[in-house]
Amino acid sequence: MSIVTVQLGQCGNQIGHEVFHSLCSDIHGTHGLCSREENQSYQDACKERFFWEEEKSGVPVARAVLVDMEPKVISQTLSMAARSGCWKYNHQSHFCQKQGSGNNWANGYSVHGPRHKESIMDLVQKEAERCDRLGGFVTTMSMAGGTGSGLGAFVTQCLRDAFPASFILNHVIWPFGTGEVIVQNYNSVLTLSHLYRSADALLVHQNDVIHKICAQLMNIRHISFRDVNQVIAHQLGSVFQPAHSAQGGPGYSRNPLGDLMETLVPHPEFKMLGLRNIPQIAESSLPYSTFSWPGLIKHLRQMLIANAQMEEGIDWQVRPPPAGSSTPSSHSTKRPLHFNTSIANLVILRGKDVHSVDLGSFQDPSLYTSWLNPRDAWNAWRTPRAFNKYEKSASLVSNSQFLLRPLDSIVGKAWNMFASRAYIHQYTKFGIEEEDFLDSFTTLEQVISSYTTL
Repeated sequence: MSIVTVQLGQCGNQIGHEVFHSLCSDIHGTHGLCSREENQSYQDACKERFFWEEEKSGVPVARAVLVDMEPKVISQTLSMAARSGCWKYNHQSHFCQKQGSGNNWANGYSVHGPRHKESIMDLVQKEAERCDRLGGFVTTMSMAGGTGSGLGAFVTQCLRDAFPASFILNHVIWPFGTGEVIVQNYNSVLTLSHLYRSADALLVHQNDVIHKICAQLMNIRHISFRDVNQVIAHQLGSVFQPAHSAQGGPGYSRNPLGDLMETLVPHPEFKMLGLRNIPQIAESSLPYSTFSWPGLIKHLRQMLIANAQMEEGIDWQVRPPPAGSSTPSSHSTKRPLHFNTSIANLVILRGKDVHSVDLGSFQDPSLYTSWLNPRDAWNAWRTPRAFNKYEKSASLVSNSQFLLRPLDSIVGKAWNMFASRAYIHQYTKFGIEEEDFLDSFTTLEQVISSYTTL
């Protein structure tokens, strides 16, 4: 099944380009660890999922719609893809204007969205009609600005209305904690609350975390936005490239978005997904590095438990609660400090000897909330096809308490600003009233409460 990507705003378009470039590089990369037939099946499944082929040239064309209120980034993105020589965007599947949203969520949501709805959704409809089998939509956007966040929330609602039976996954970029935009906390609260009502799940990447990965794992001294975007693209590719599920047949035919939702979102109150991928090191270090599956799995599990975002600096003192302590009648229902309780986890293994890897440690009932059977709370996908030059790699997509602290922080900061009525006039002049803010606060306070009580 095919996935249509909607790239929104400067951030969404720059990340989207890196994602498609990473996917295409992986398709044409070495397959030395699997058979020729397996590799061909993998390539075919990836192309069906993310590309369609131009009849005259045979060049793969990304299944994507590019949207921004300013033309510069879209022009650069189209040009960079075409220059790569191995894939490109459809030059008729983009929409831009000559006036941005001024980092104002309300401008993107209440002005640009309704004004340009018909044009944008017409492009999405045409891209969807190119799919023999539409699996759903992935939107990529930032929370901090105006176009990606405000227009992104509006477009997500339009997707839900126009394609009620399709899966929608919002890929959301969490802003730096130090602040990129003075009103980023307002924009973030409004974005998250609206997406929570429309999307099936939100897959979150935190800028602070990815920046730390670039510095400490990739050894990049002067980190650019492109460096950050390439790490994000690698992590996304590690999830969405084809892999075999335990329930699936021998082929790569399943719907990745449908399987992701079925595995990780058992209840509509819990939609926040986090992503960890190991190992991640500088490409120049790969020839001199060796990794064992037991070591990778041990680190990945502890990263989950301790809510660590990378394999360096894990707190190995964090342990699951004792057996039986999670029963509702017990006085010891409180989880150990900093222990990250999960609703559901998906482990994805790629590369050498994947079928012999023991994942029993992820079936431990103490990792999960008590109201879901542990057998239904985790799943594993595997493929012997290596990913982007890594002989062995493991990814973990988790629906857990990983985002509680940053979410509580953003809501708290936004509420403090709202209580003093700071910058509210910037939103009311575009039709967003104080009641809209209060509704958004209420929605996210309920999300925080639900995850806190796992």
